[in-house]
Amino acid sequence: MRRILTLLLGAAITVTTMGQTLTDRQKALAACAALEAQGDLVRLEIAITDALDKGVTVNELKEAFSQLYAYTGFPRSLNALGVLQKVITSSPENLKPSETLKPSETSHWIEGKPFVRPTEWDDAEKALRNGTEVQTRLCGGKPFTYDFCPQDDYYLKAHLFGDIFAGDQLNDADRELVTVAALSGMKGVAPQLAAHKAGAVNMGNTQEQVNELCTWLDAEGYTLKSDFEKGASNVNYAQYFIGESYLNPLKPANLGEGEKTVLPMSNVTFEPGCRNNWHIHHGARQILICVSGKGWYQEWGKPAILMTAGTVIDIPEGVKHWHGAAADSWFQHIATHVKTEGQESNEWLEPVTDEQYNEVNK
Repeated sequence: MRRILTLLLGAAITVTTMGQTLTDRQKALAACAALEAQGDLVRLEIAITDALDKGVTVNELKEAFSQLYAYTGFPRSLNALGVLQKVITSSPENLKPSETLKPSETSHWIEGKPFVRPTEWDDAEKALRNGTEVQTRLCGGKPFTYDFCPQDDYYLKAHLFGDIFAGDQLNDADRELVTVAALSGMKGVAPQLAAHKAGAVNMGNTQEQVNELCTWLDAEGYTLKSDFEKGASNVNYAQYFIGESYLNPLKPANLGEGEKTVLPMSNVTFEPGCRNNWHIHHGARQILICVSGKGWYQEWGKPAILMTAGTVIDIPEGVKHWHGAAADSWFQHIATHVKTEGQESNEWLEPVTDEQYNEVNK
């Protein structure tokens, strides 16, 4: 009987661990990291307030933004700290020292553990030694030496994983969630993002939690790397889309009110997995210019064409087609029409089925 109970308990613990999900606090912390990396100070102010409301402490945010200077640069780190300071000083009545906070006062912001200067900052050998150990754990127990560039090898071990990781506000698991979230919002860092996704598991998160984080960042738009605004929800055409899309009409700056462009243009944003129905343009050609993300264009009876930033598609009048985001990426394109002969109209047809869409995304 005892053996049976032990086995059942072990199975229950395994299921609980495997099914562990991210907390609202962790998501709020990740949102702040992603917006810091993008330099979006307007949304960051809102995210910081939300994070404080959900139990992230002021000192945890300080440590997160300080850590991110090594990944996103001092300007973004300092800007984020400035926004944090603005939020706190604008609403000082919400801030309570940790030692005076009562269990019933969970709605108040928490200052967090007092800052303690790490001993590594005064002992370079200790910083190098401890940083090497941290880096080895992050790499899955395999020592890593960057022989190609000894300078960066030392900076990584002694400074990043030694000095910076010596802080005691964030645990190792949360540190890596912060890093993954920040890198997810940046361009040109795919190798580092892949490495830190694996490192996040090695530092105490489950694979399910890392997958959930990446899916959530996609769903919330934090992985949309673009200088174009998303615009408003595309409600007028929602019936012709699977998933959420957003419409941002573009207007040349030199036009006054009431003037019309020769080629009216709109920036259309698709969330991951979003696509429009099959449709046909009558009386006009449509031109699509991908500006960010990854998406698909497909004509009836033909293979799909992958669209990435810079891809231009010229769609002939009368051709049945669809376009939309890849399953794992946000997608933006500028759409415009060139009038041909006859009445200009869109003929909306049947949705792109999951089978058709999944076959393209293979």
